[in-house]
Amino acid sequence: MARIADAVRPRLERATAAARLRVTRTGRPQAVRTWQYTAGAATVGLALAAGVVTAAGPWDSTGQRTAERERAAAQERTGGADHGRTSDSSGSFDAAAGAPRPAPSAPAVLAGLGGASASAPPAPGAPPLDRLLGPLLNDPALGERHTAVVVDLTTGRRLYGSGGDVALTPASTTKIATAVAALSALGPDHRLTTRAVLEPDTRELILVGGGDPTLTARADDGGWASLRTLAAATAAALKKRGLTDVTLSYDTSLYAGPVLHPIGENENLAPVTPLMVDEARTDDSTSGTAIRAEDPAADAVRRFADLLHAQGVRTGSPGPSKATQRAQTLATVSSPPLSDLVERMLTNSDNDIAEHLARQTALATGTRPDFPGAGEAIHRQLAKLGLPLKGAVFKDGSGLDRTDRITADLLTALLTRAADPARPGLRPVLTGLPVAGFTGTLTTRYADGAAGIVRAKTGTLTGVNTLAGTAVAPQGHLLAFAFLTSGTSDSAAAQRALDRAATALAGPATPN
Repeated sequence: MARIADAVRPRLERATAAARLRVTRTGRPQAVRTWQYTAGAATVGLALAAGVVTAAGPWDSTGQRTAERERAAAQERTGGADHGRTSDSSGSFDAAAGAPRPAPSAPAVLAGLGGASASAPPAPGAPPLDRLLGPLLNDPALGERHTAVVVDLTTGRRLYGSGGDVALTPASTTKIATAVAALSALGPDHRLTTRAVLEPDTRELILVGGGDPTLTARADDGGWASLRTLAAATAAALKKRGLTDVTLSYDTSLYAGPVLHPIGENENLAPVTPLMVDEARTDDSTSGTAIRAEDPAADAVRRFADLLHAQGVRTGSPGPSKATQRAQTLATVSSPPLSDLVERMLTNSDNDIAEHLARQTALATGTRPDFPGAGEAIHRQLAKLGLPLKGAVFKDGSGLDRTDRITADLLTALLTRAADPARPGLRPVLTGLPVAGFTGTLTTRYADGAAGIVRAKTGTLTGVNTLAGTAVAPQGHLLAFAFLTSGTSDSAAAQRALDRAATALAGPATPN
């Protein structure tokens, strides 16, 4: 680990020197995890400096990138650690009167797009990207078809393109599109709320699903919405009303359509219902494949009933219902901000979160919240952002559907939007990308070379391998790239080939 950190540090220093973004702070309590700290931490690998990489990841307990804090301390500046603040509709931030001095942030690699203030010259003898990437992308392991695009996010200039407008099956890189659509439609501070309501004069207690797949029944909630907390608060509210015996029901009317993904039952995804606990996992896992409850809502309300019983509240056998407008809210629990959900989704390639964010996007845009409606909502939302949607097809939010189609042009455009200093609300799309060799789906990849320098979303289906993300070039430029392949026969070999191509971007080649 120390060897990798020593190799990465000079690159990170050059990246930081090229940066121009800054972030302000406000007085939000440090215990609340908000998205704004990520706006100053979009740099690739800054959180992986020596001594920073731990099992807990590159964040400290306040939700601040550890490398930011350490850099601030090294510069002997003062200020709070919390970067949290709710933005206004324009995405701007104003320091509250009398607020503590801003906490300094390590500048992000994302210099202002279009203003090449950090235009470093190419290294002597560095080959153009077409000569560098051409042989790597022609590797037979990459199958029958492949496309690629590379963009310099420091200058906004396209550096390489091969079939960039050809739409191929994106697999899980679809989640980048889902993230941008959800963040732009709902805002990074949006939260998903689960409610317990009481119908007046009937003693019917209804658990109302709000579409939060991260609702947890675990004793250690890890900062996510807790079913245990909801049950305790509900029991207390019932007892204040003199009620210790109620009829228990549950409401899943928020979503529409079939709950099963078109691929059918699958250990990669639970039935998509607005009420579930721990993603309906039947084991202790928090990511990856797992056997899921056949009826996540019924499973969740059974657990809720058990927790109520432990609080001295008796319930009958729960069944489905629909809360009326007269129902009185007894207690609620809410997810962390949407920005946190996006980061978790991208880091772990979480299909459950992806499908729920797609439906939440549909709800926010007035589209039917089912699989077709969610795909339509993503497409419409990206169109509002002026993104290149030629050939794009969204059948789901996770990328499990093989009929999804995305181009390398669109993937790099999505990353470019997320890098835009004028759109800080989209920054979690970059900070959520797995870090090569360290986090998420890239933990076991990039053992050396580009470890800590590349951040990318992976995509894998039978015969399909994709990779899209960012890499820091030697002179500090942040590059966005997208590689899509189809017709691969050896997934592991294809992954290695894609990793070599991404590593090359962080190697001797520089923007040309």
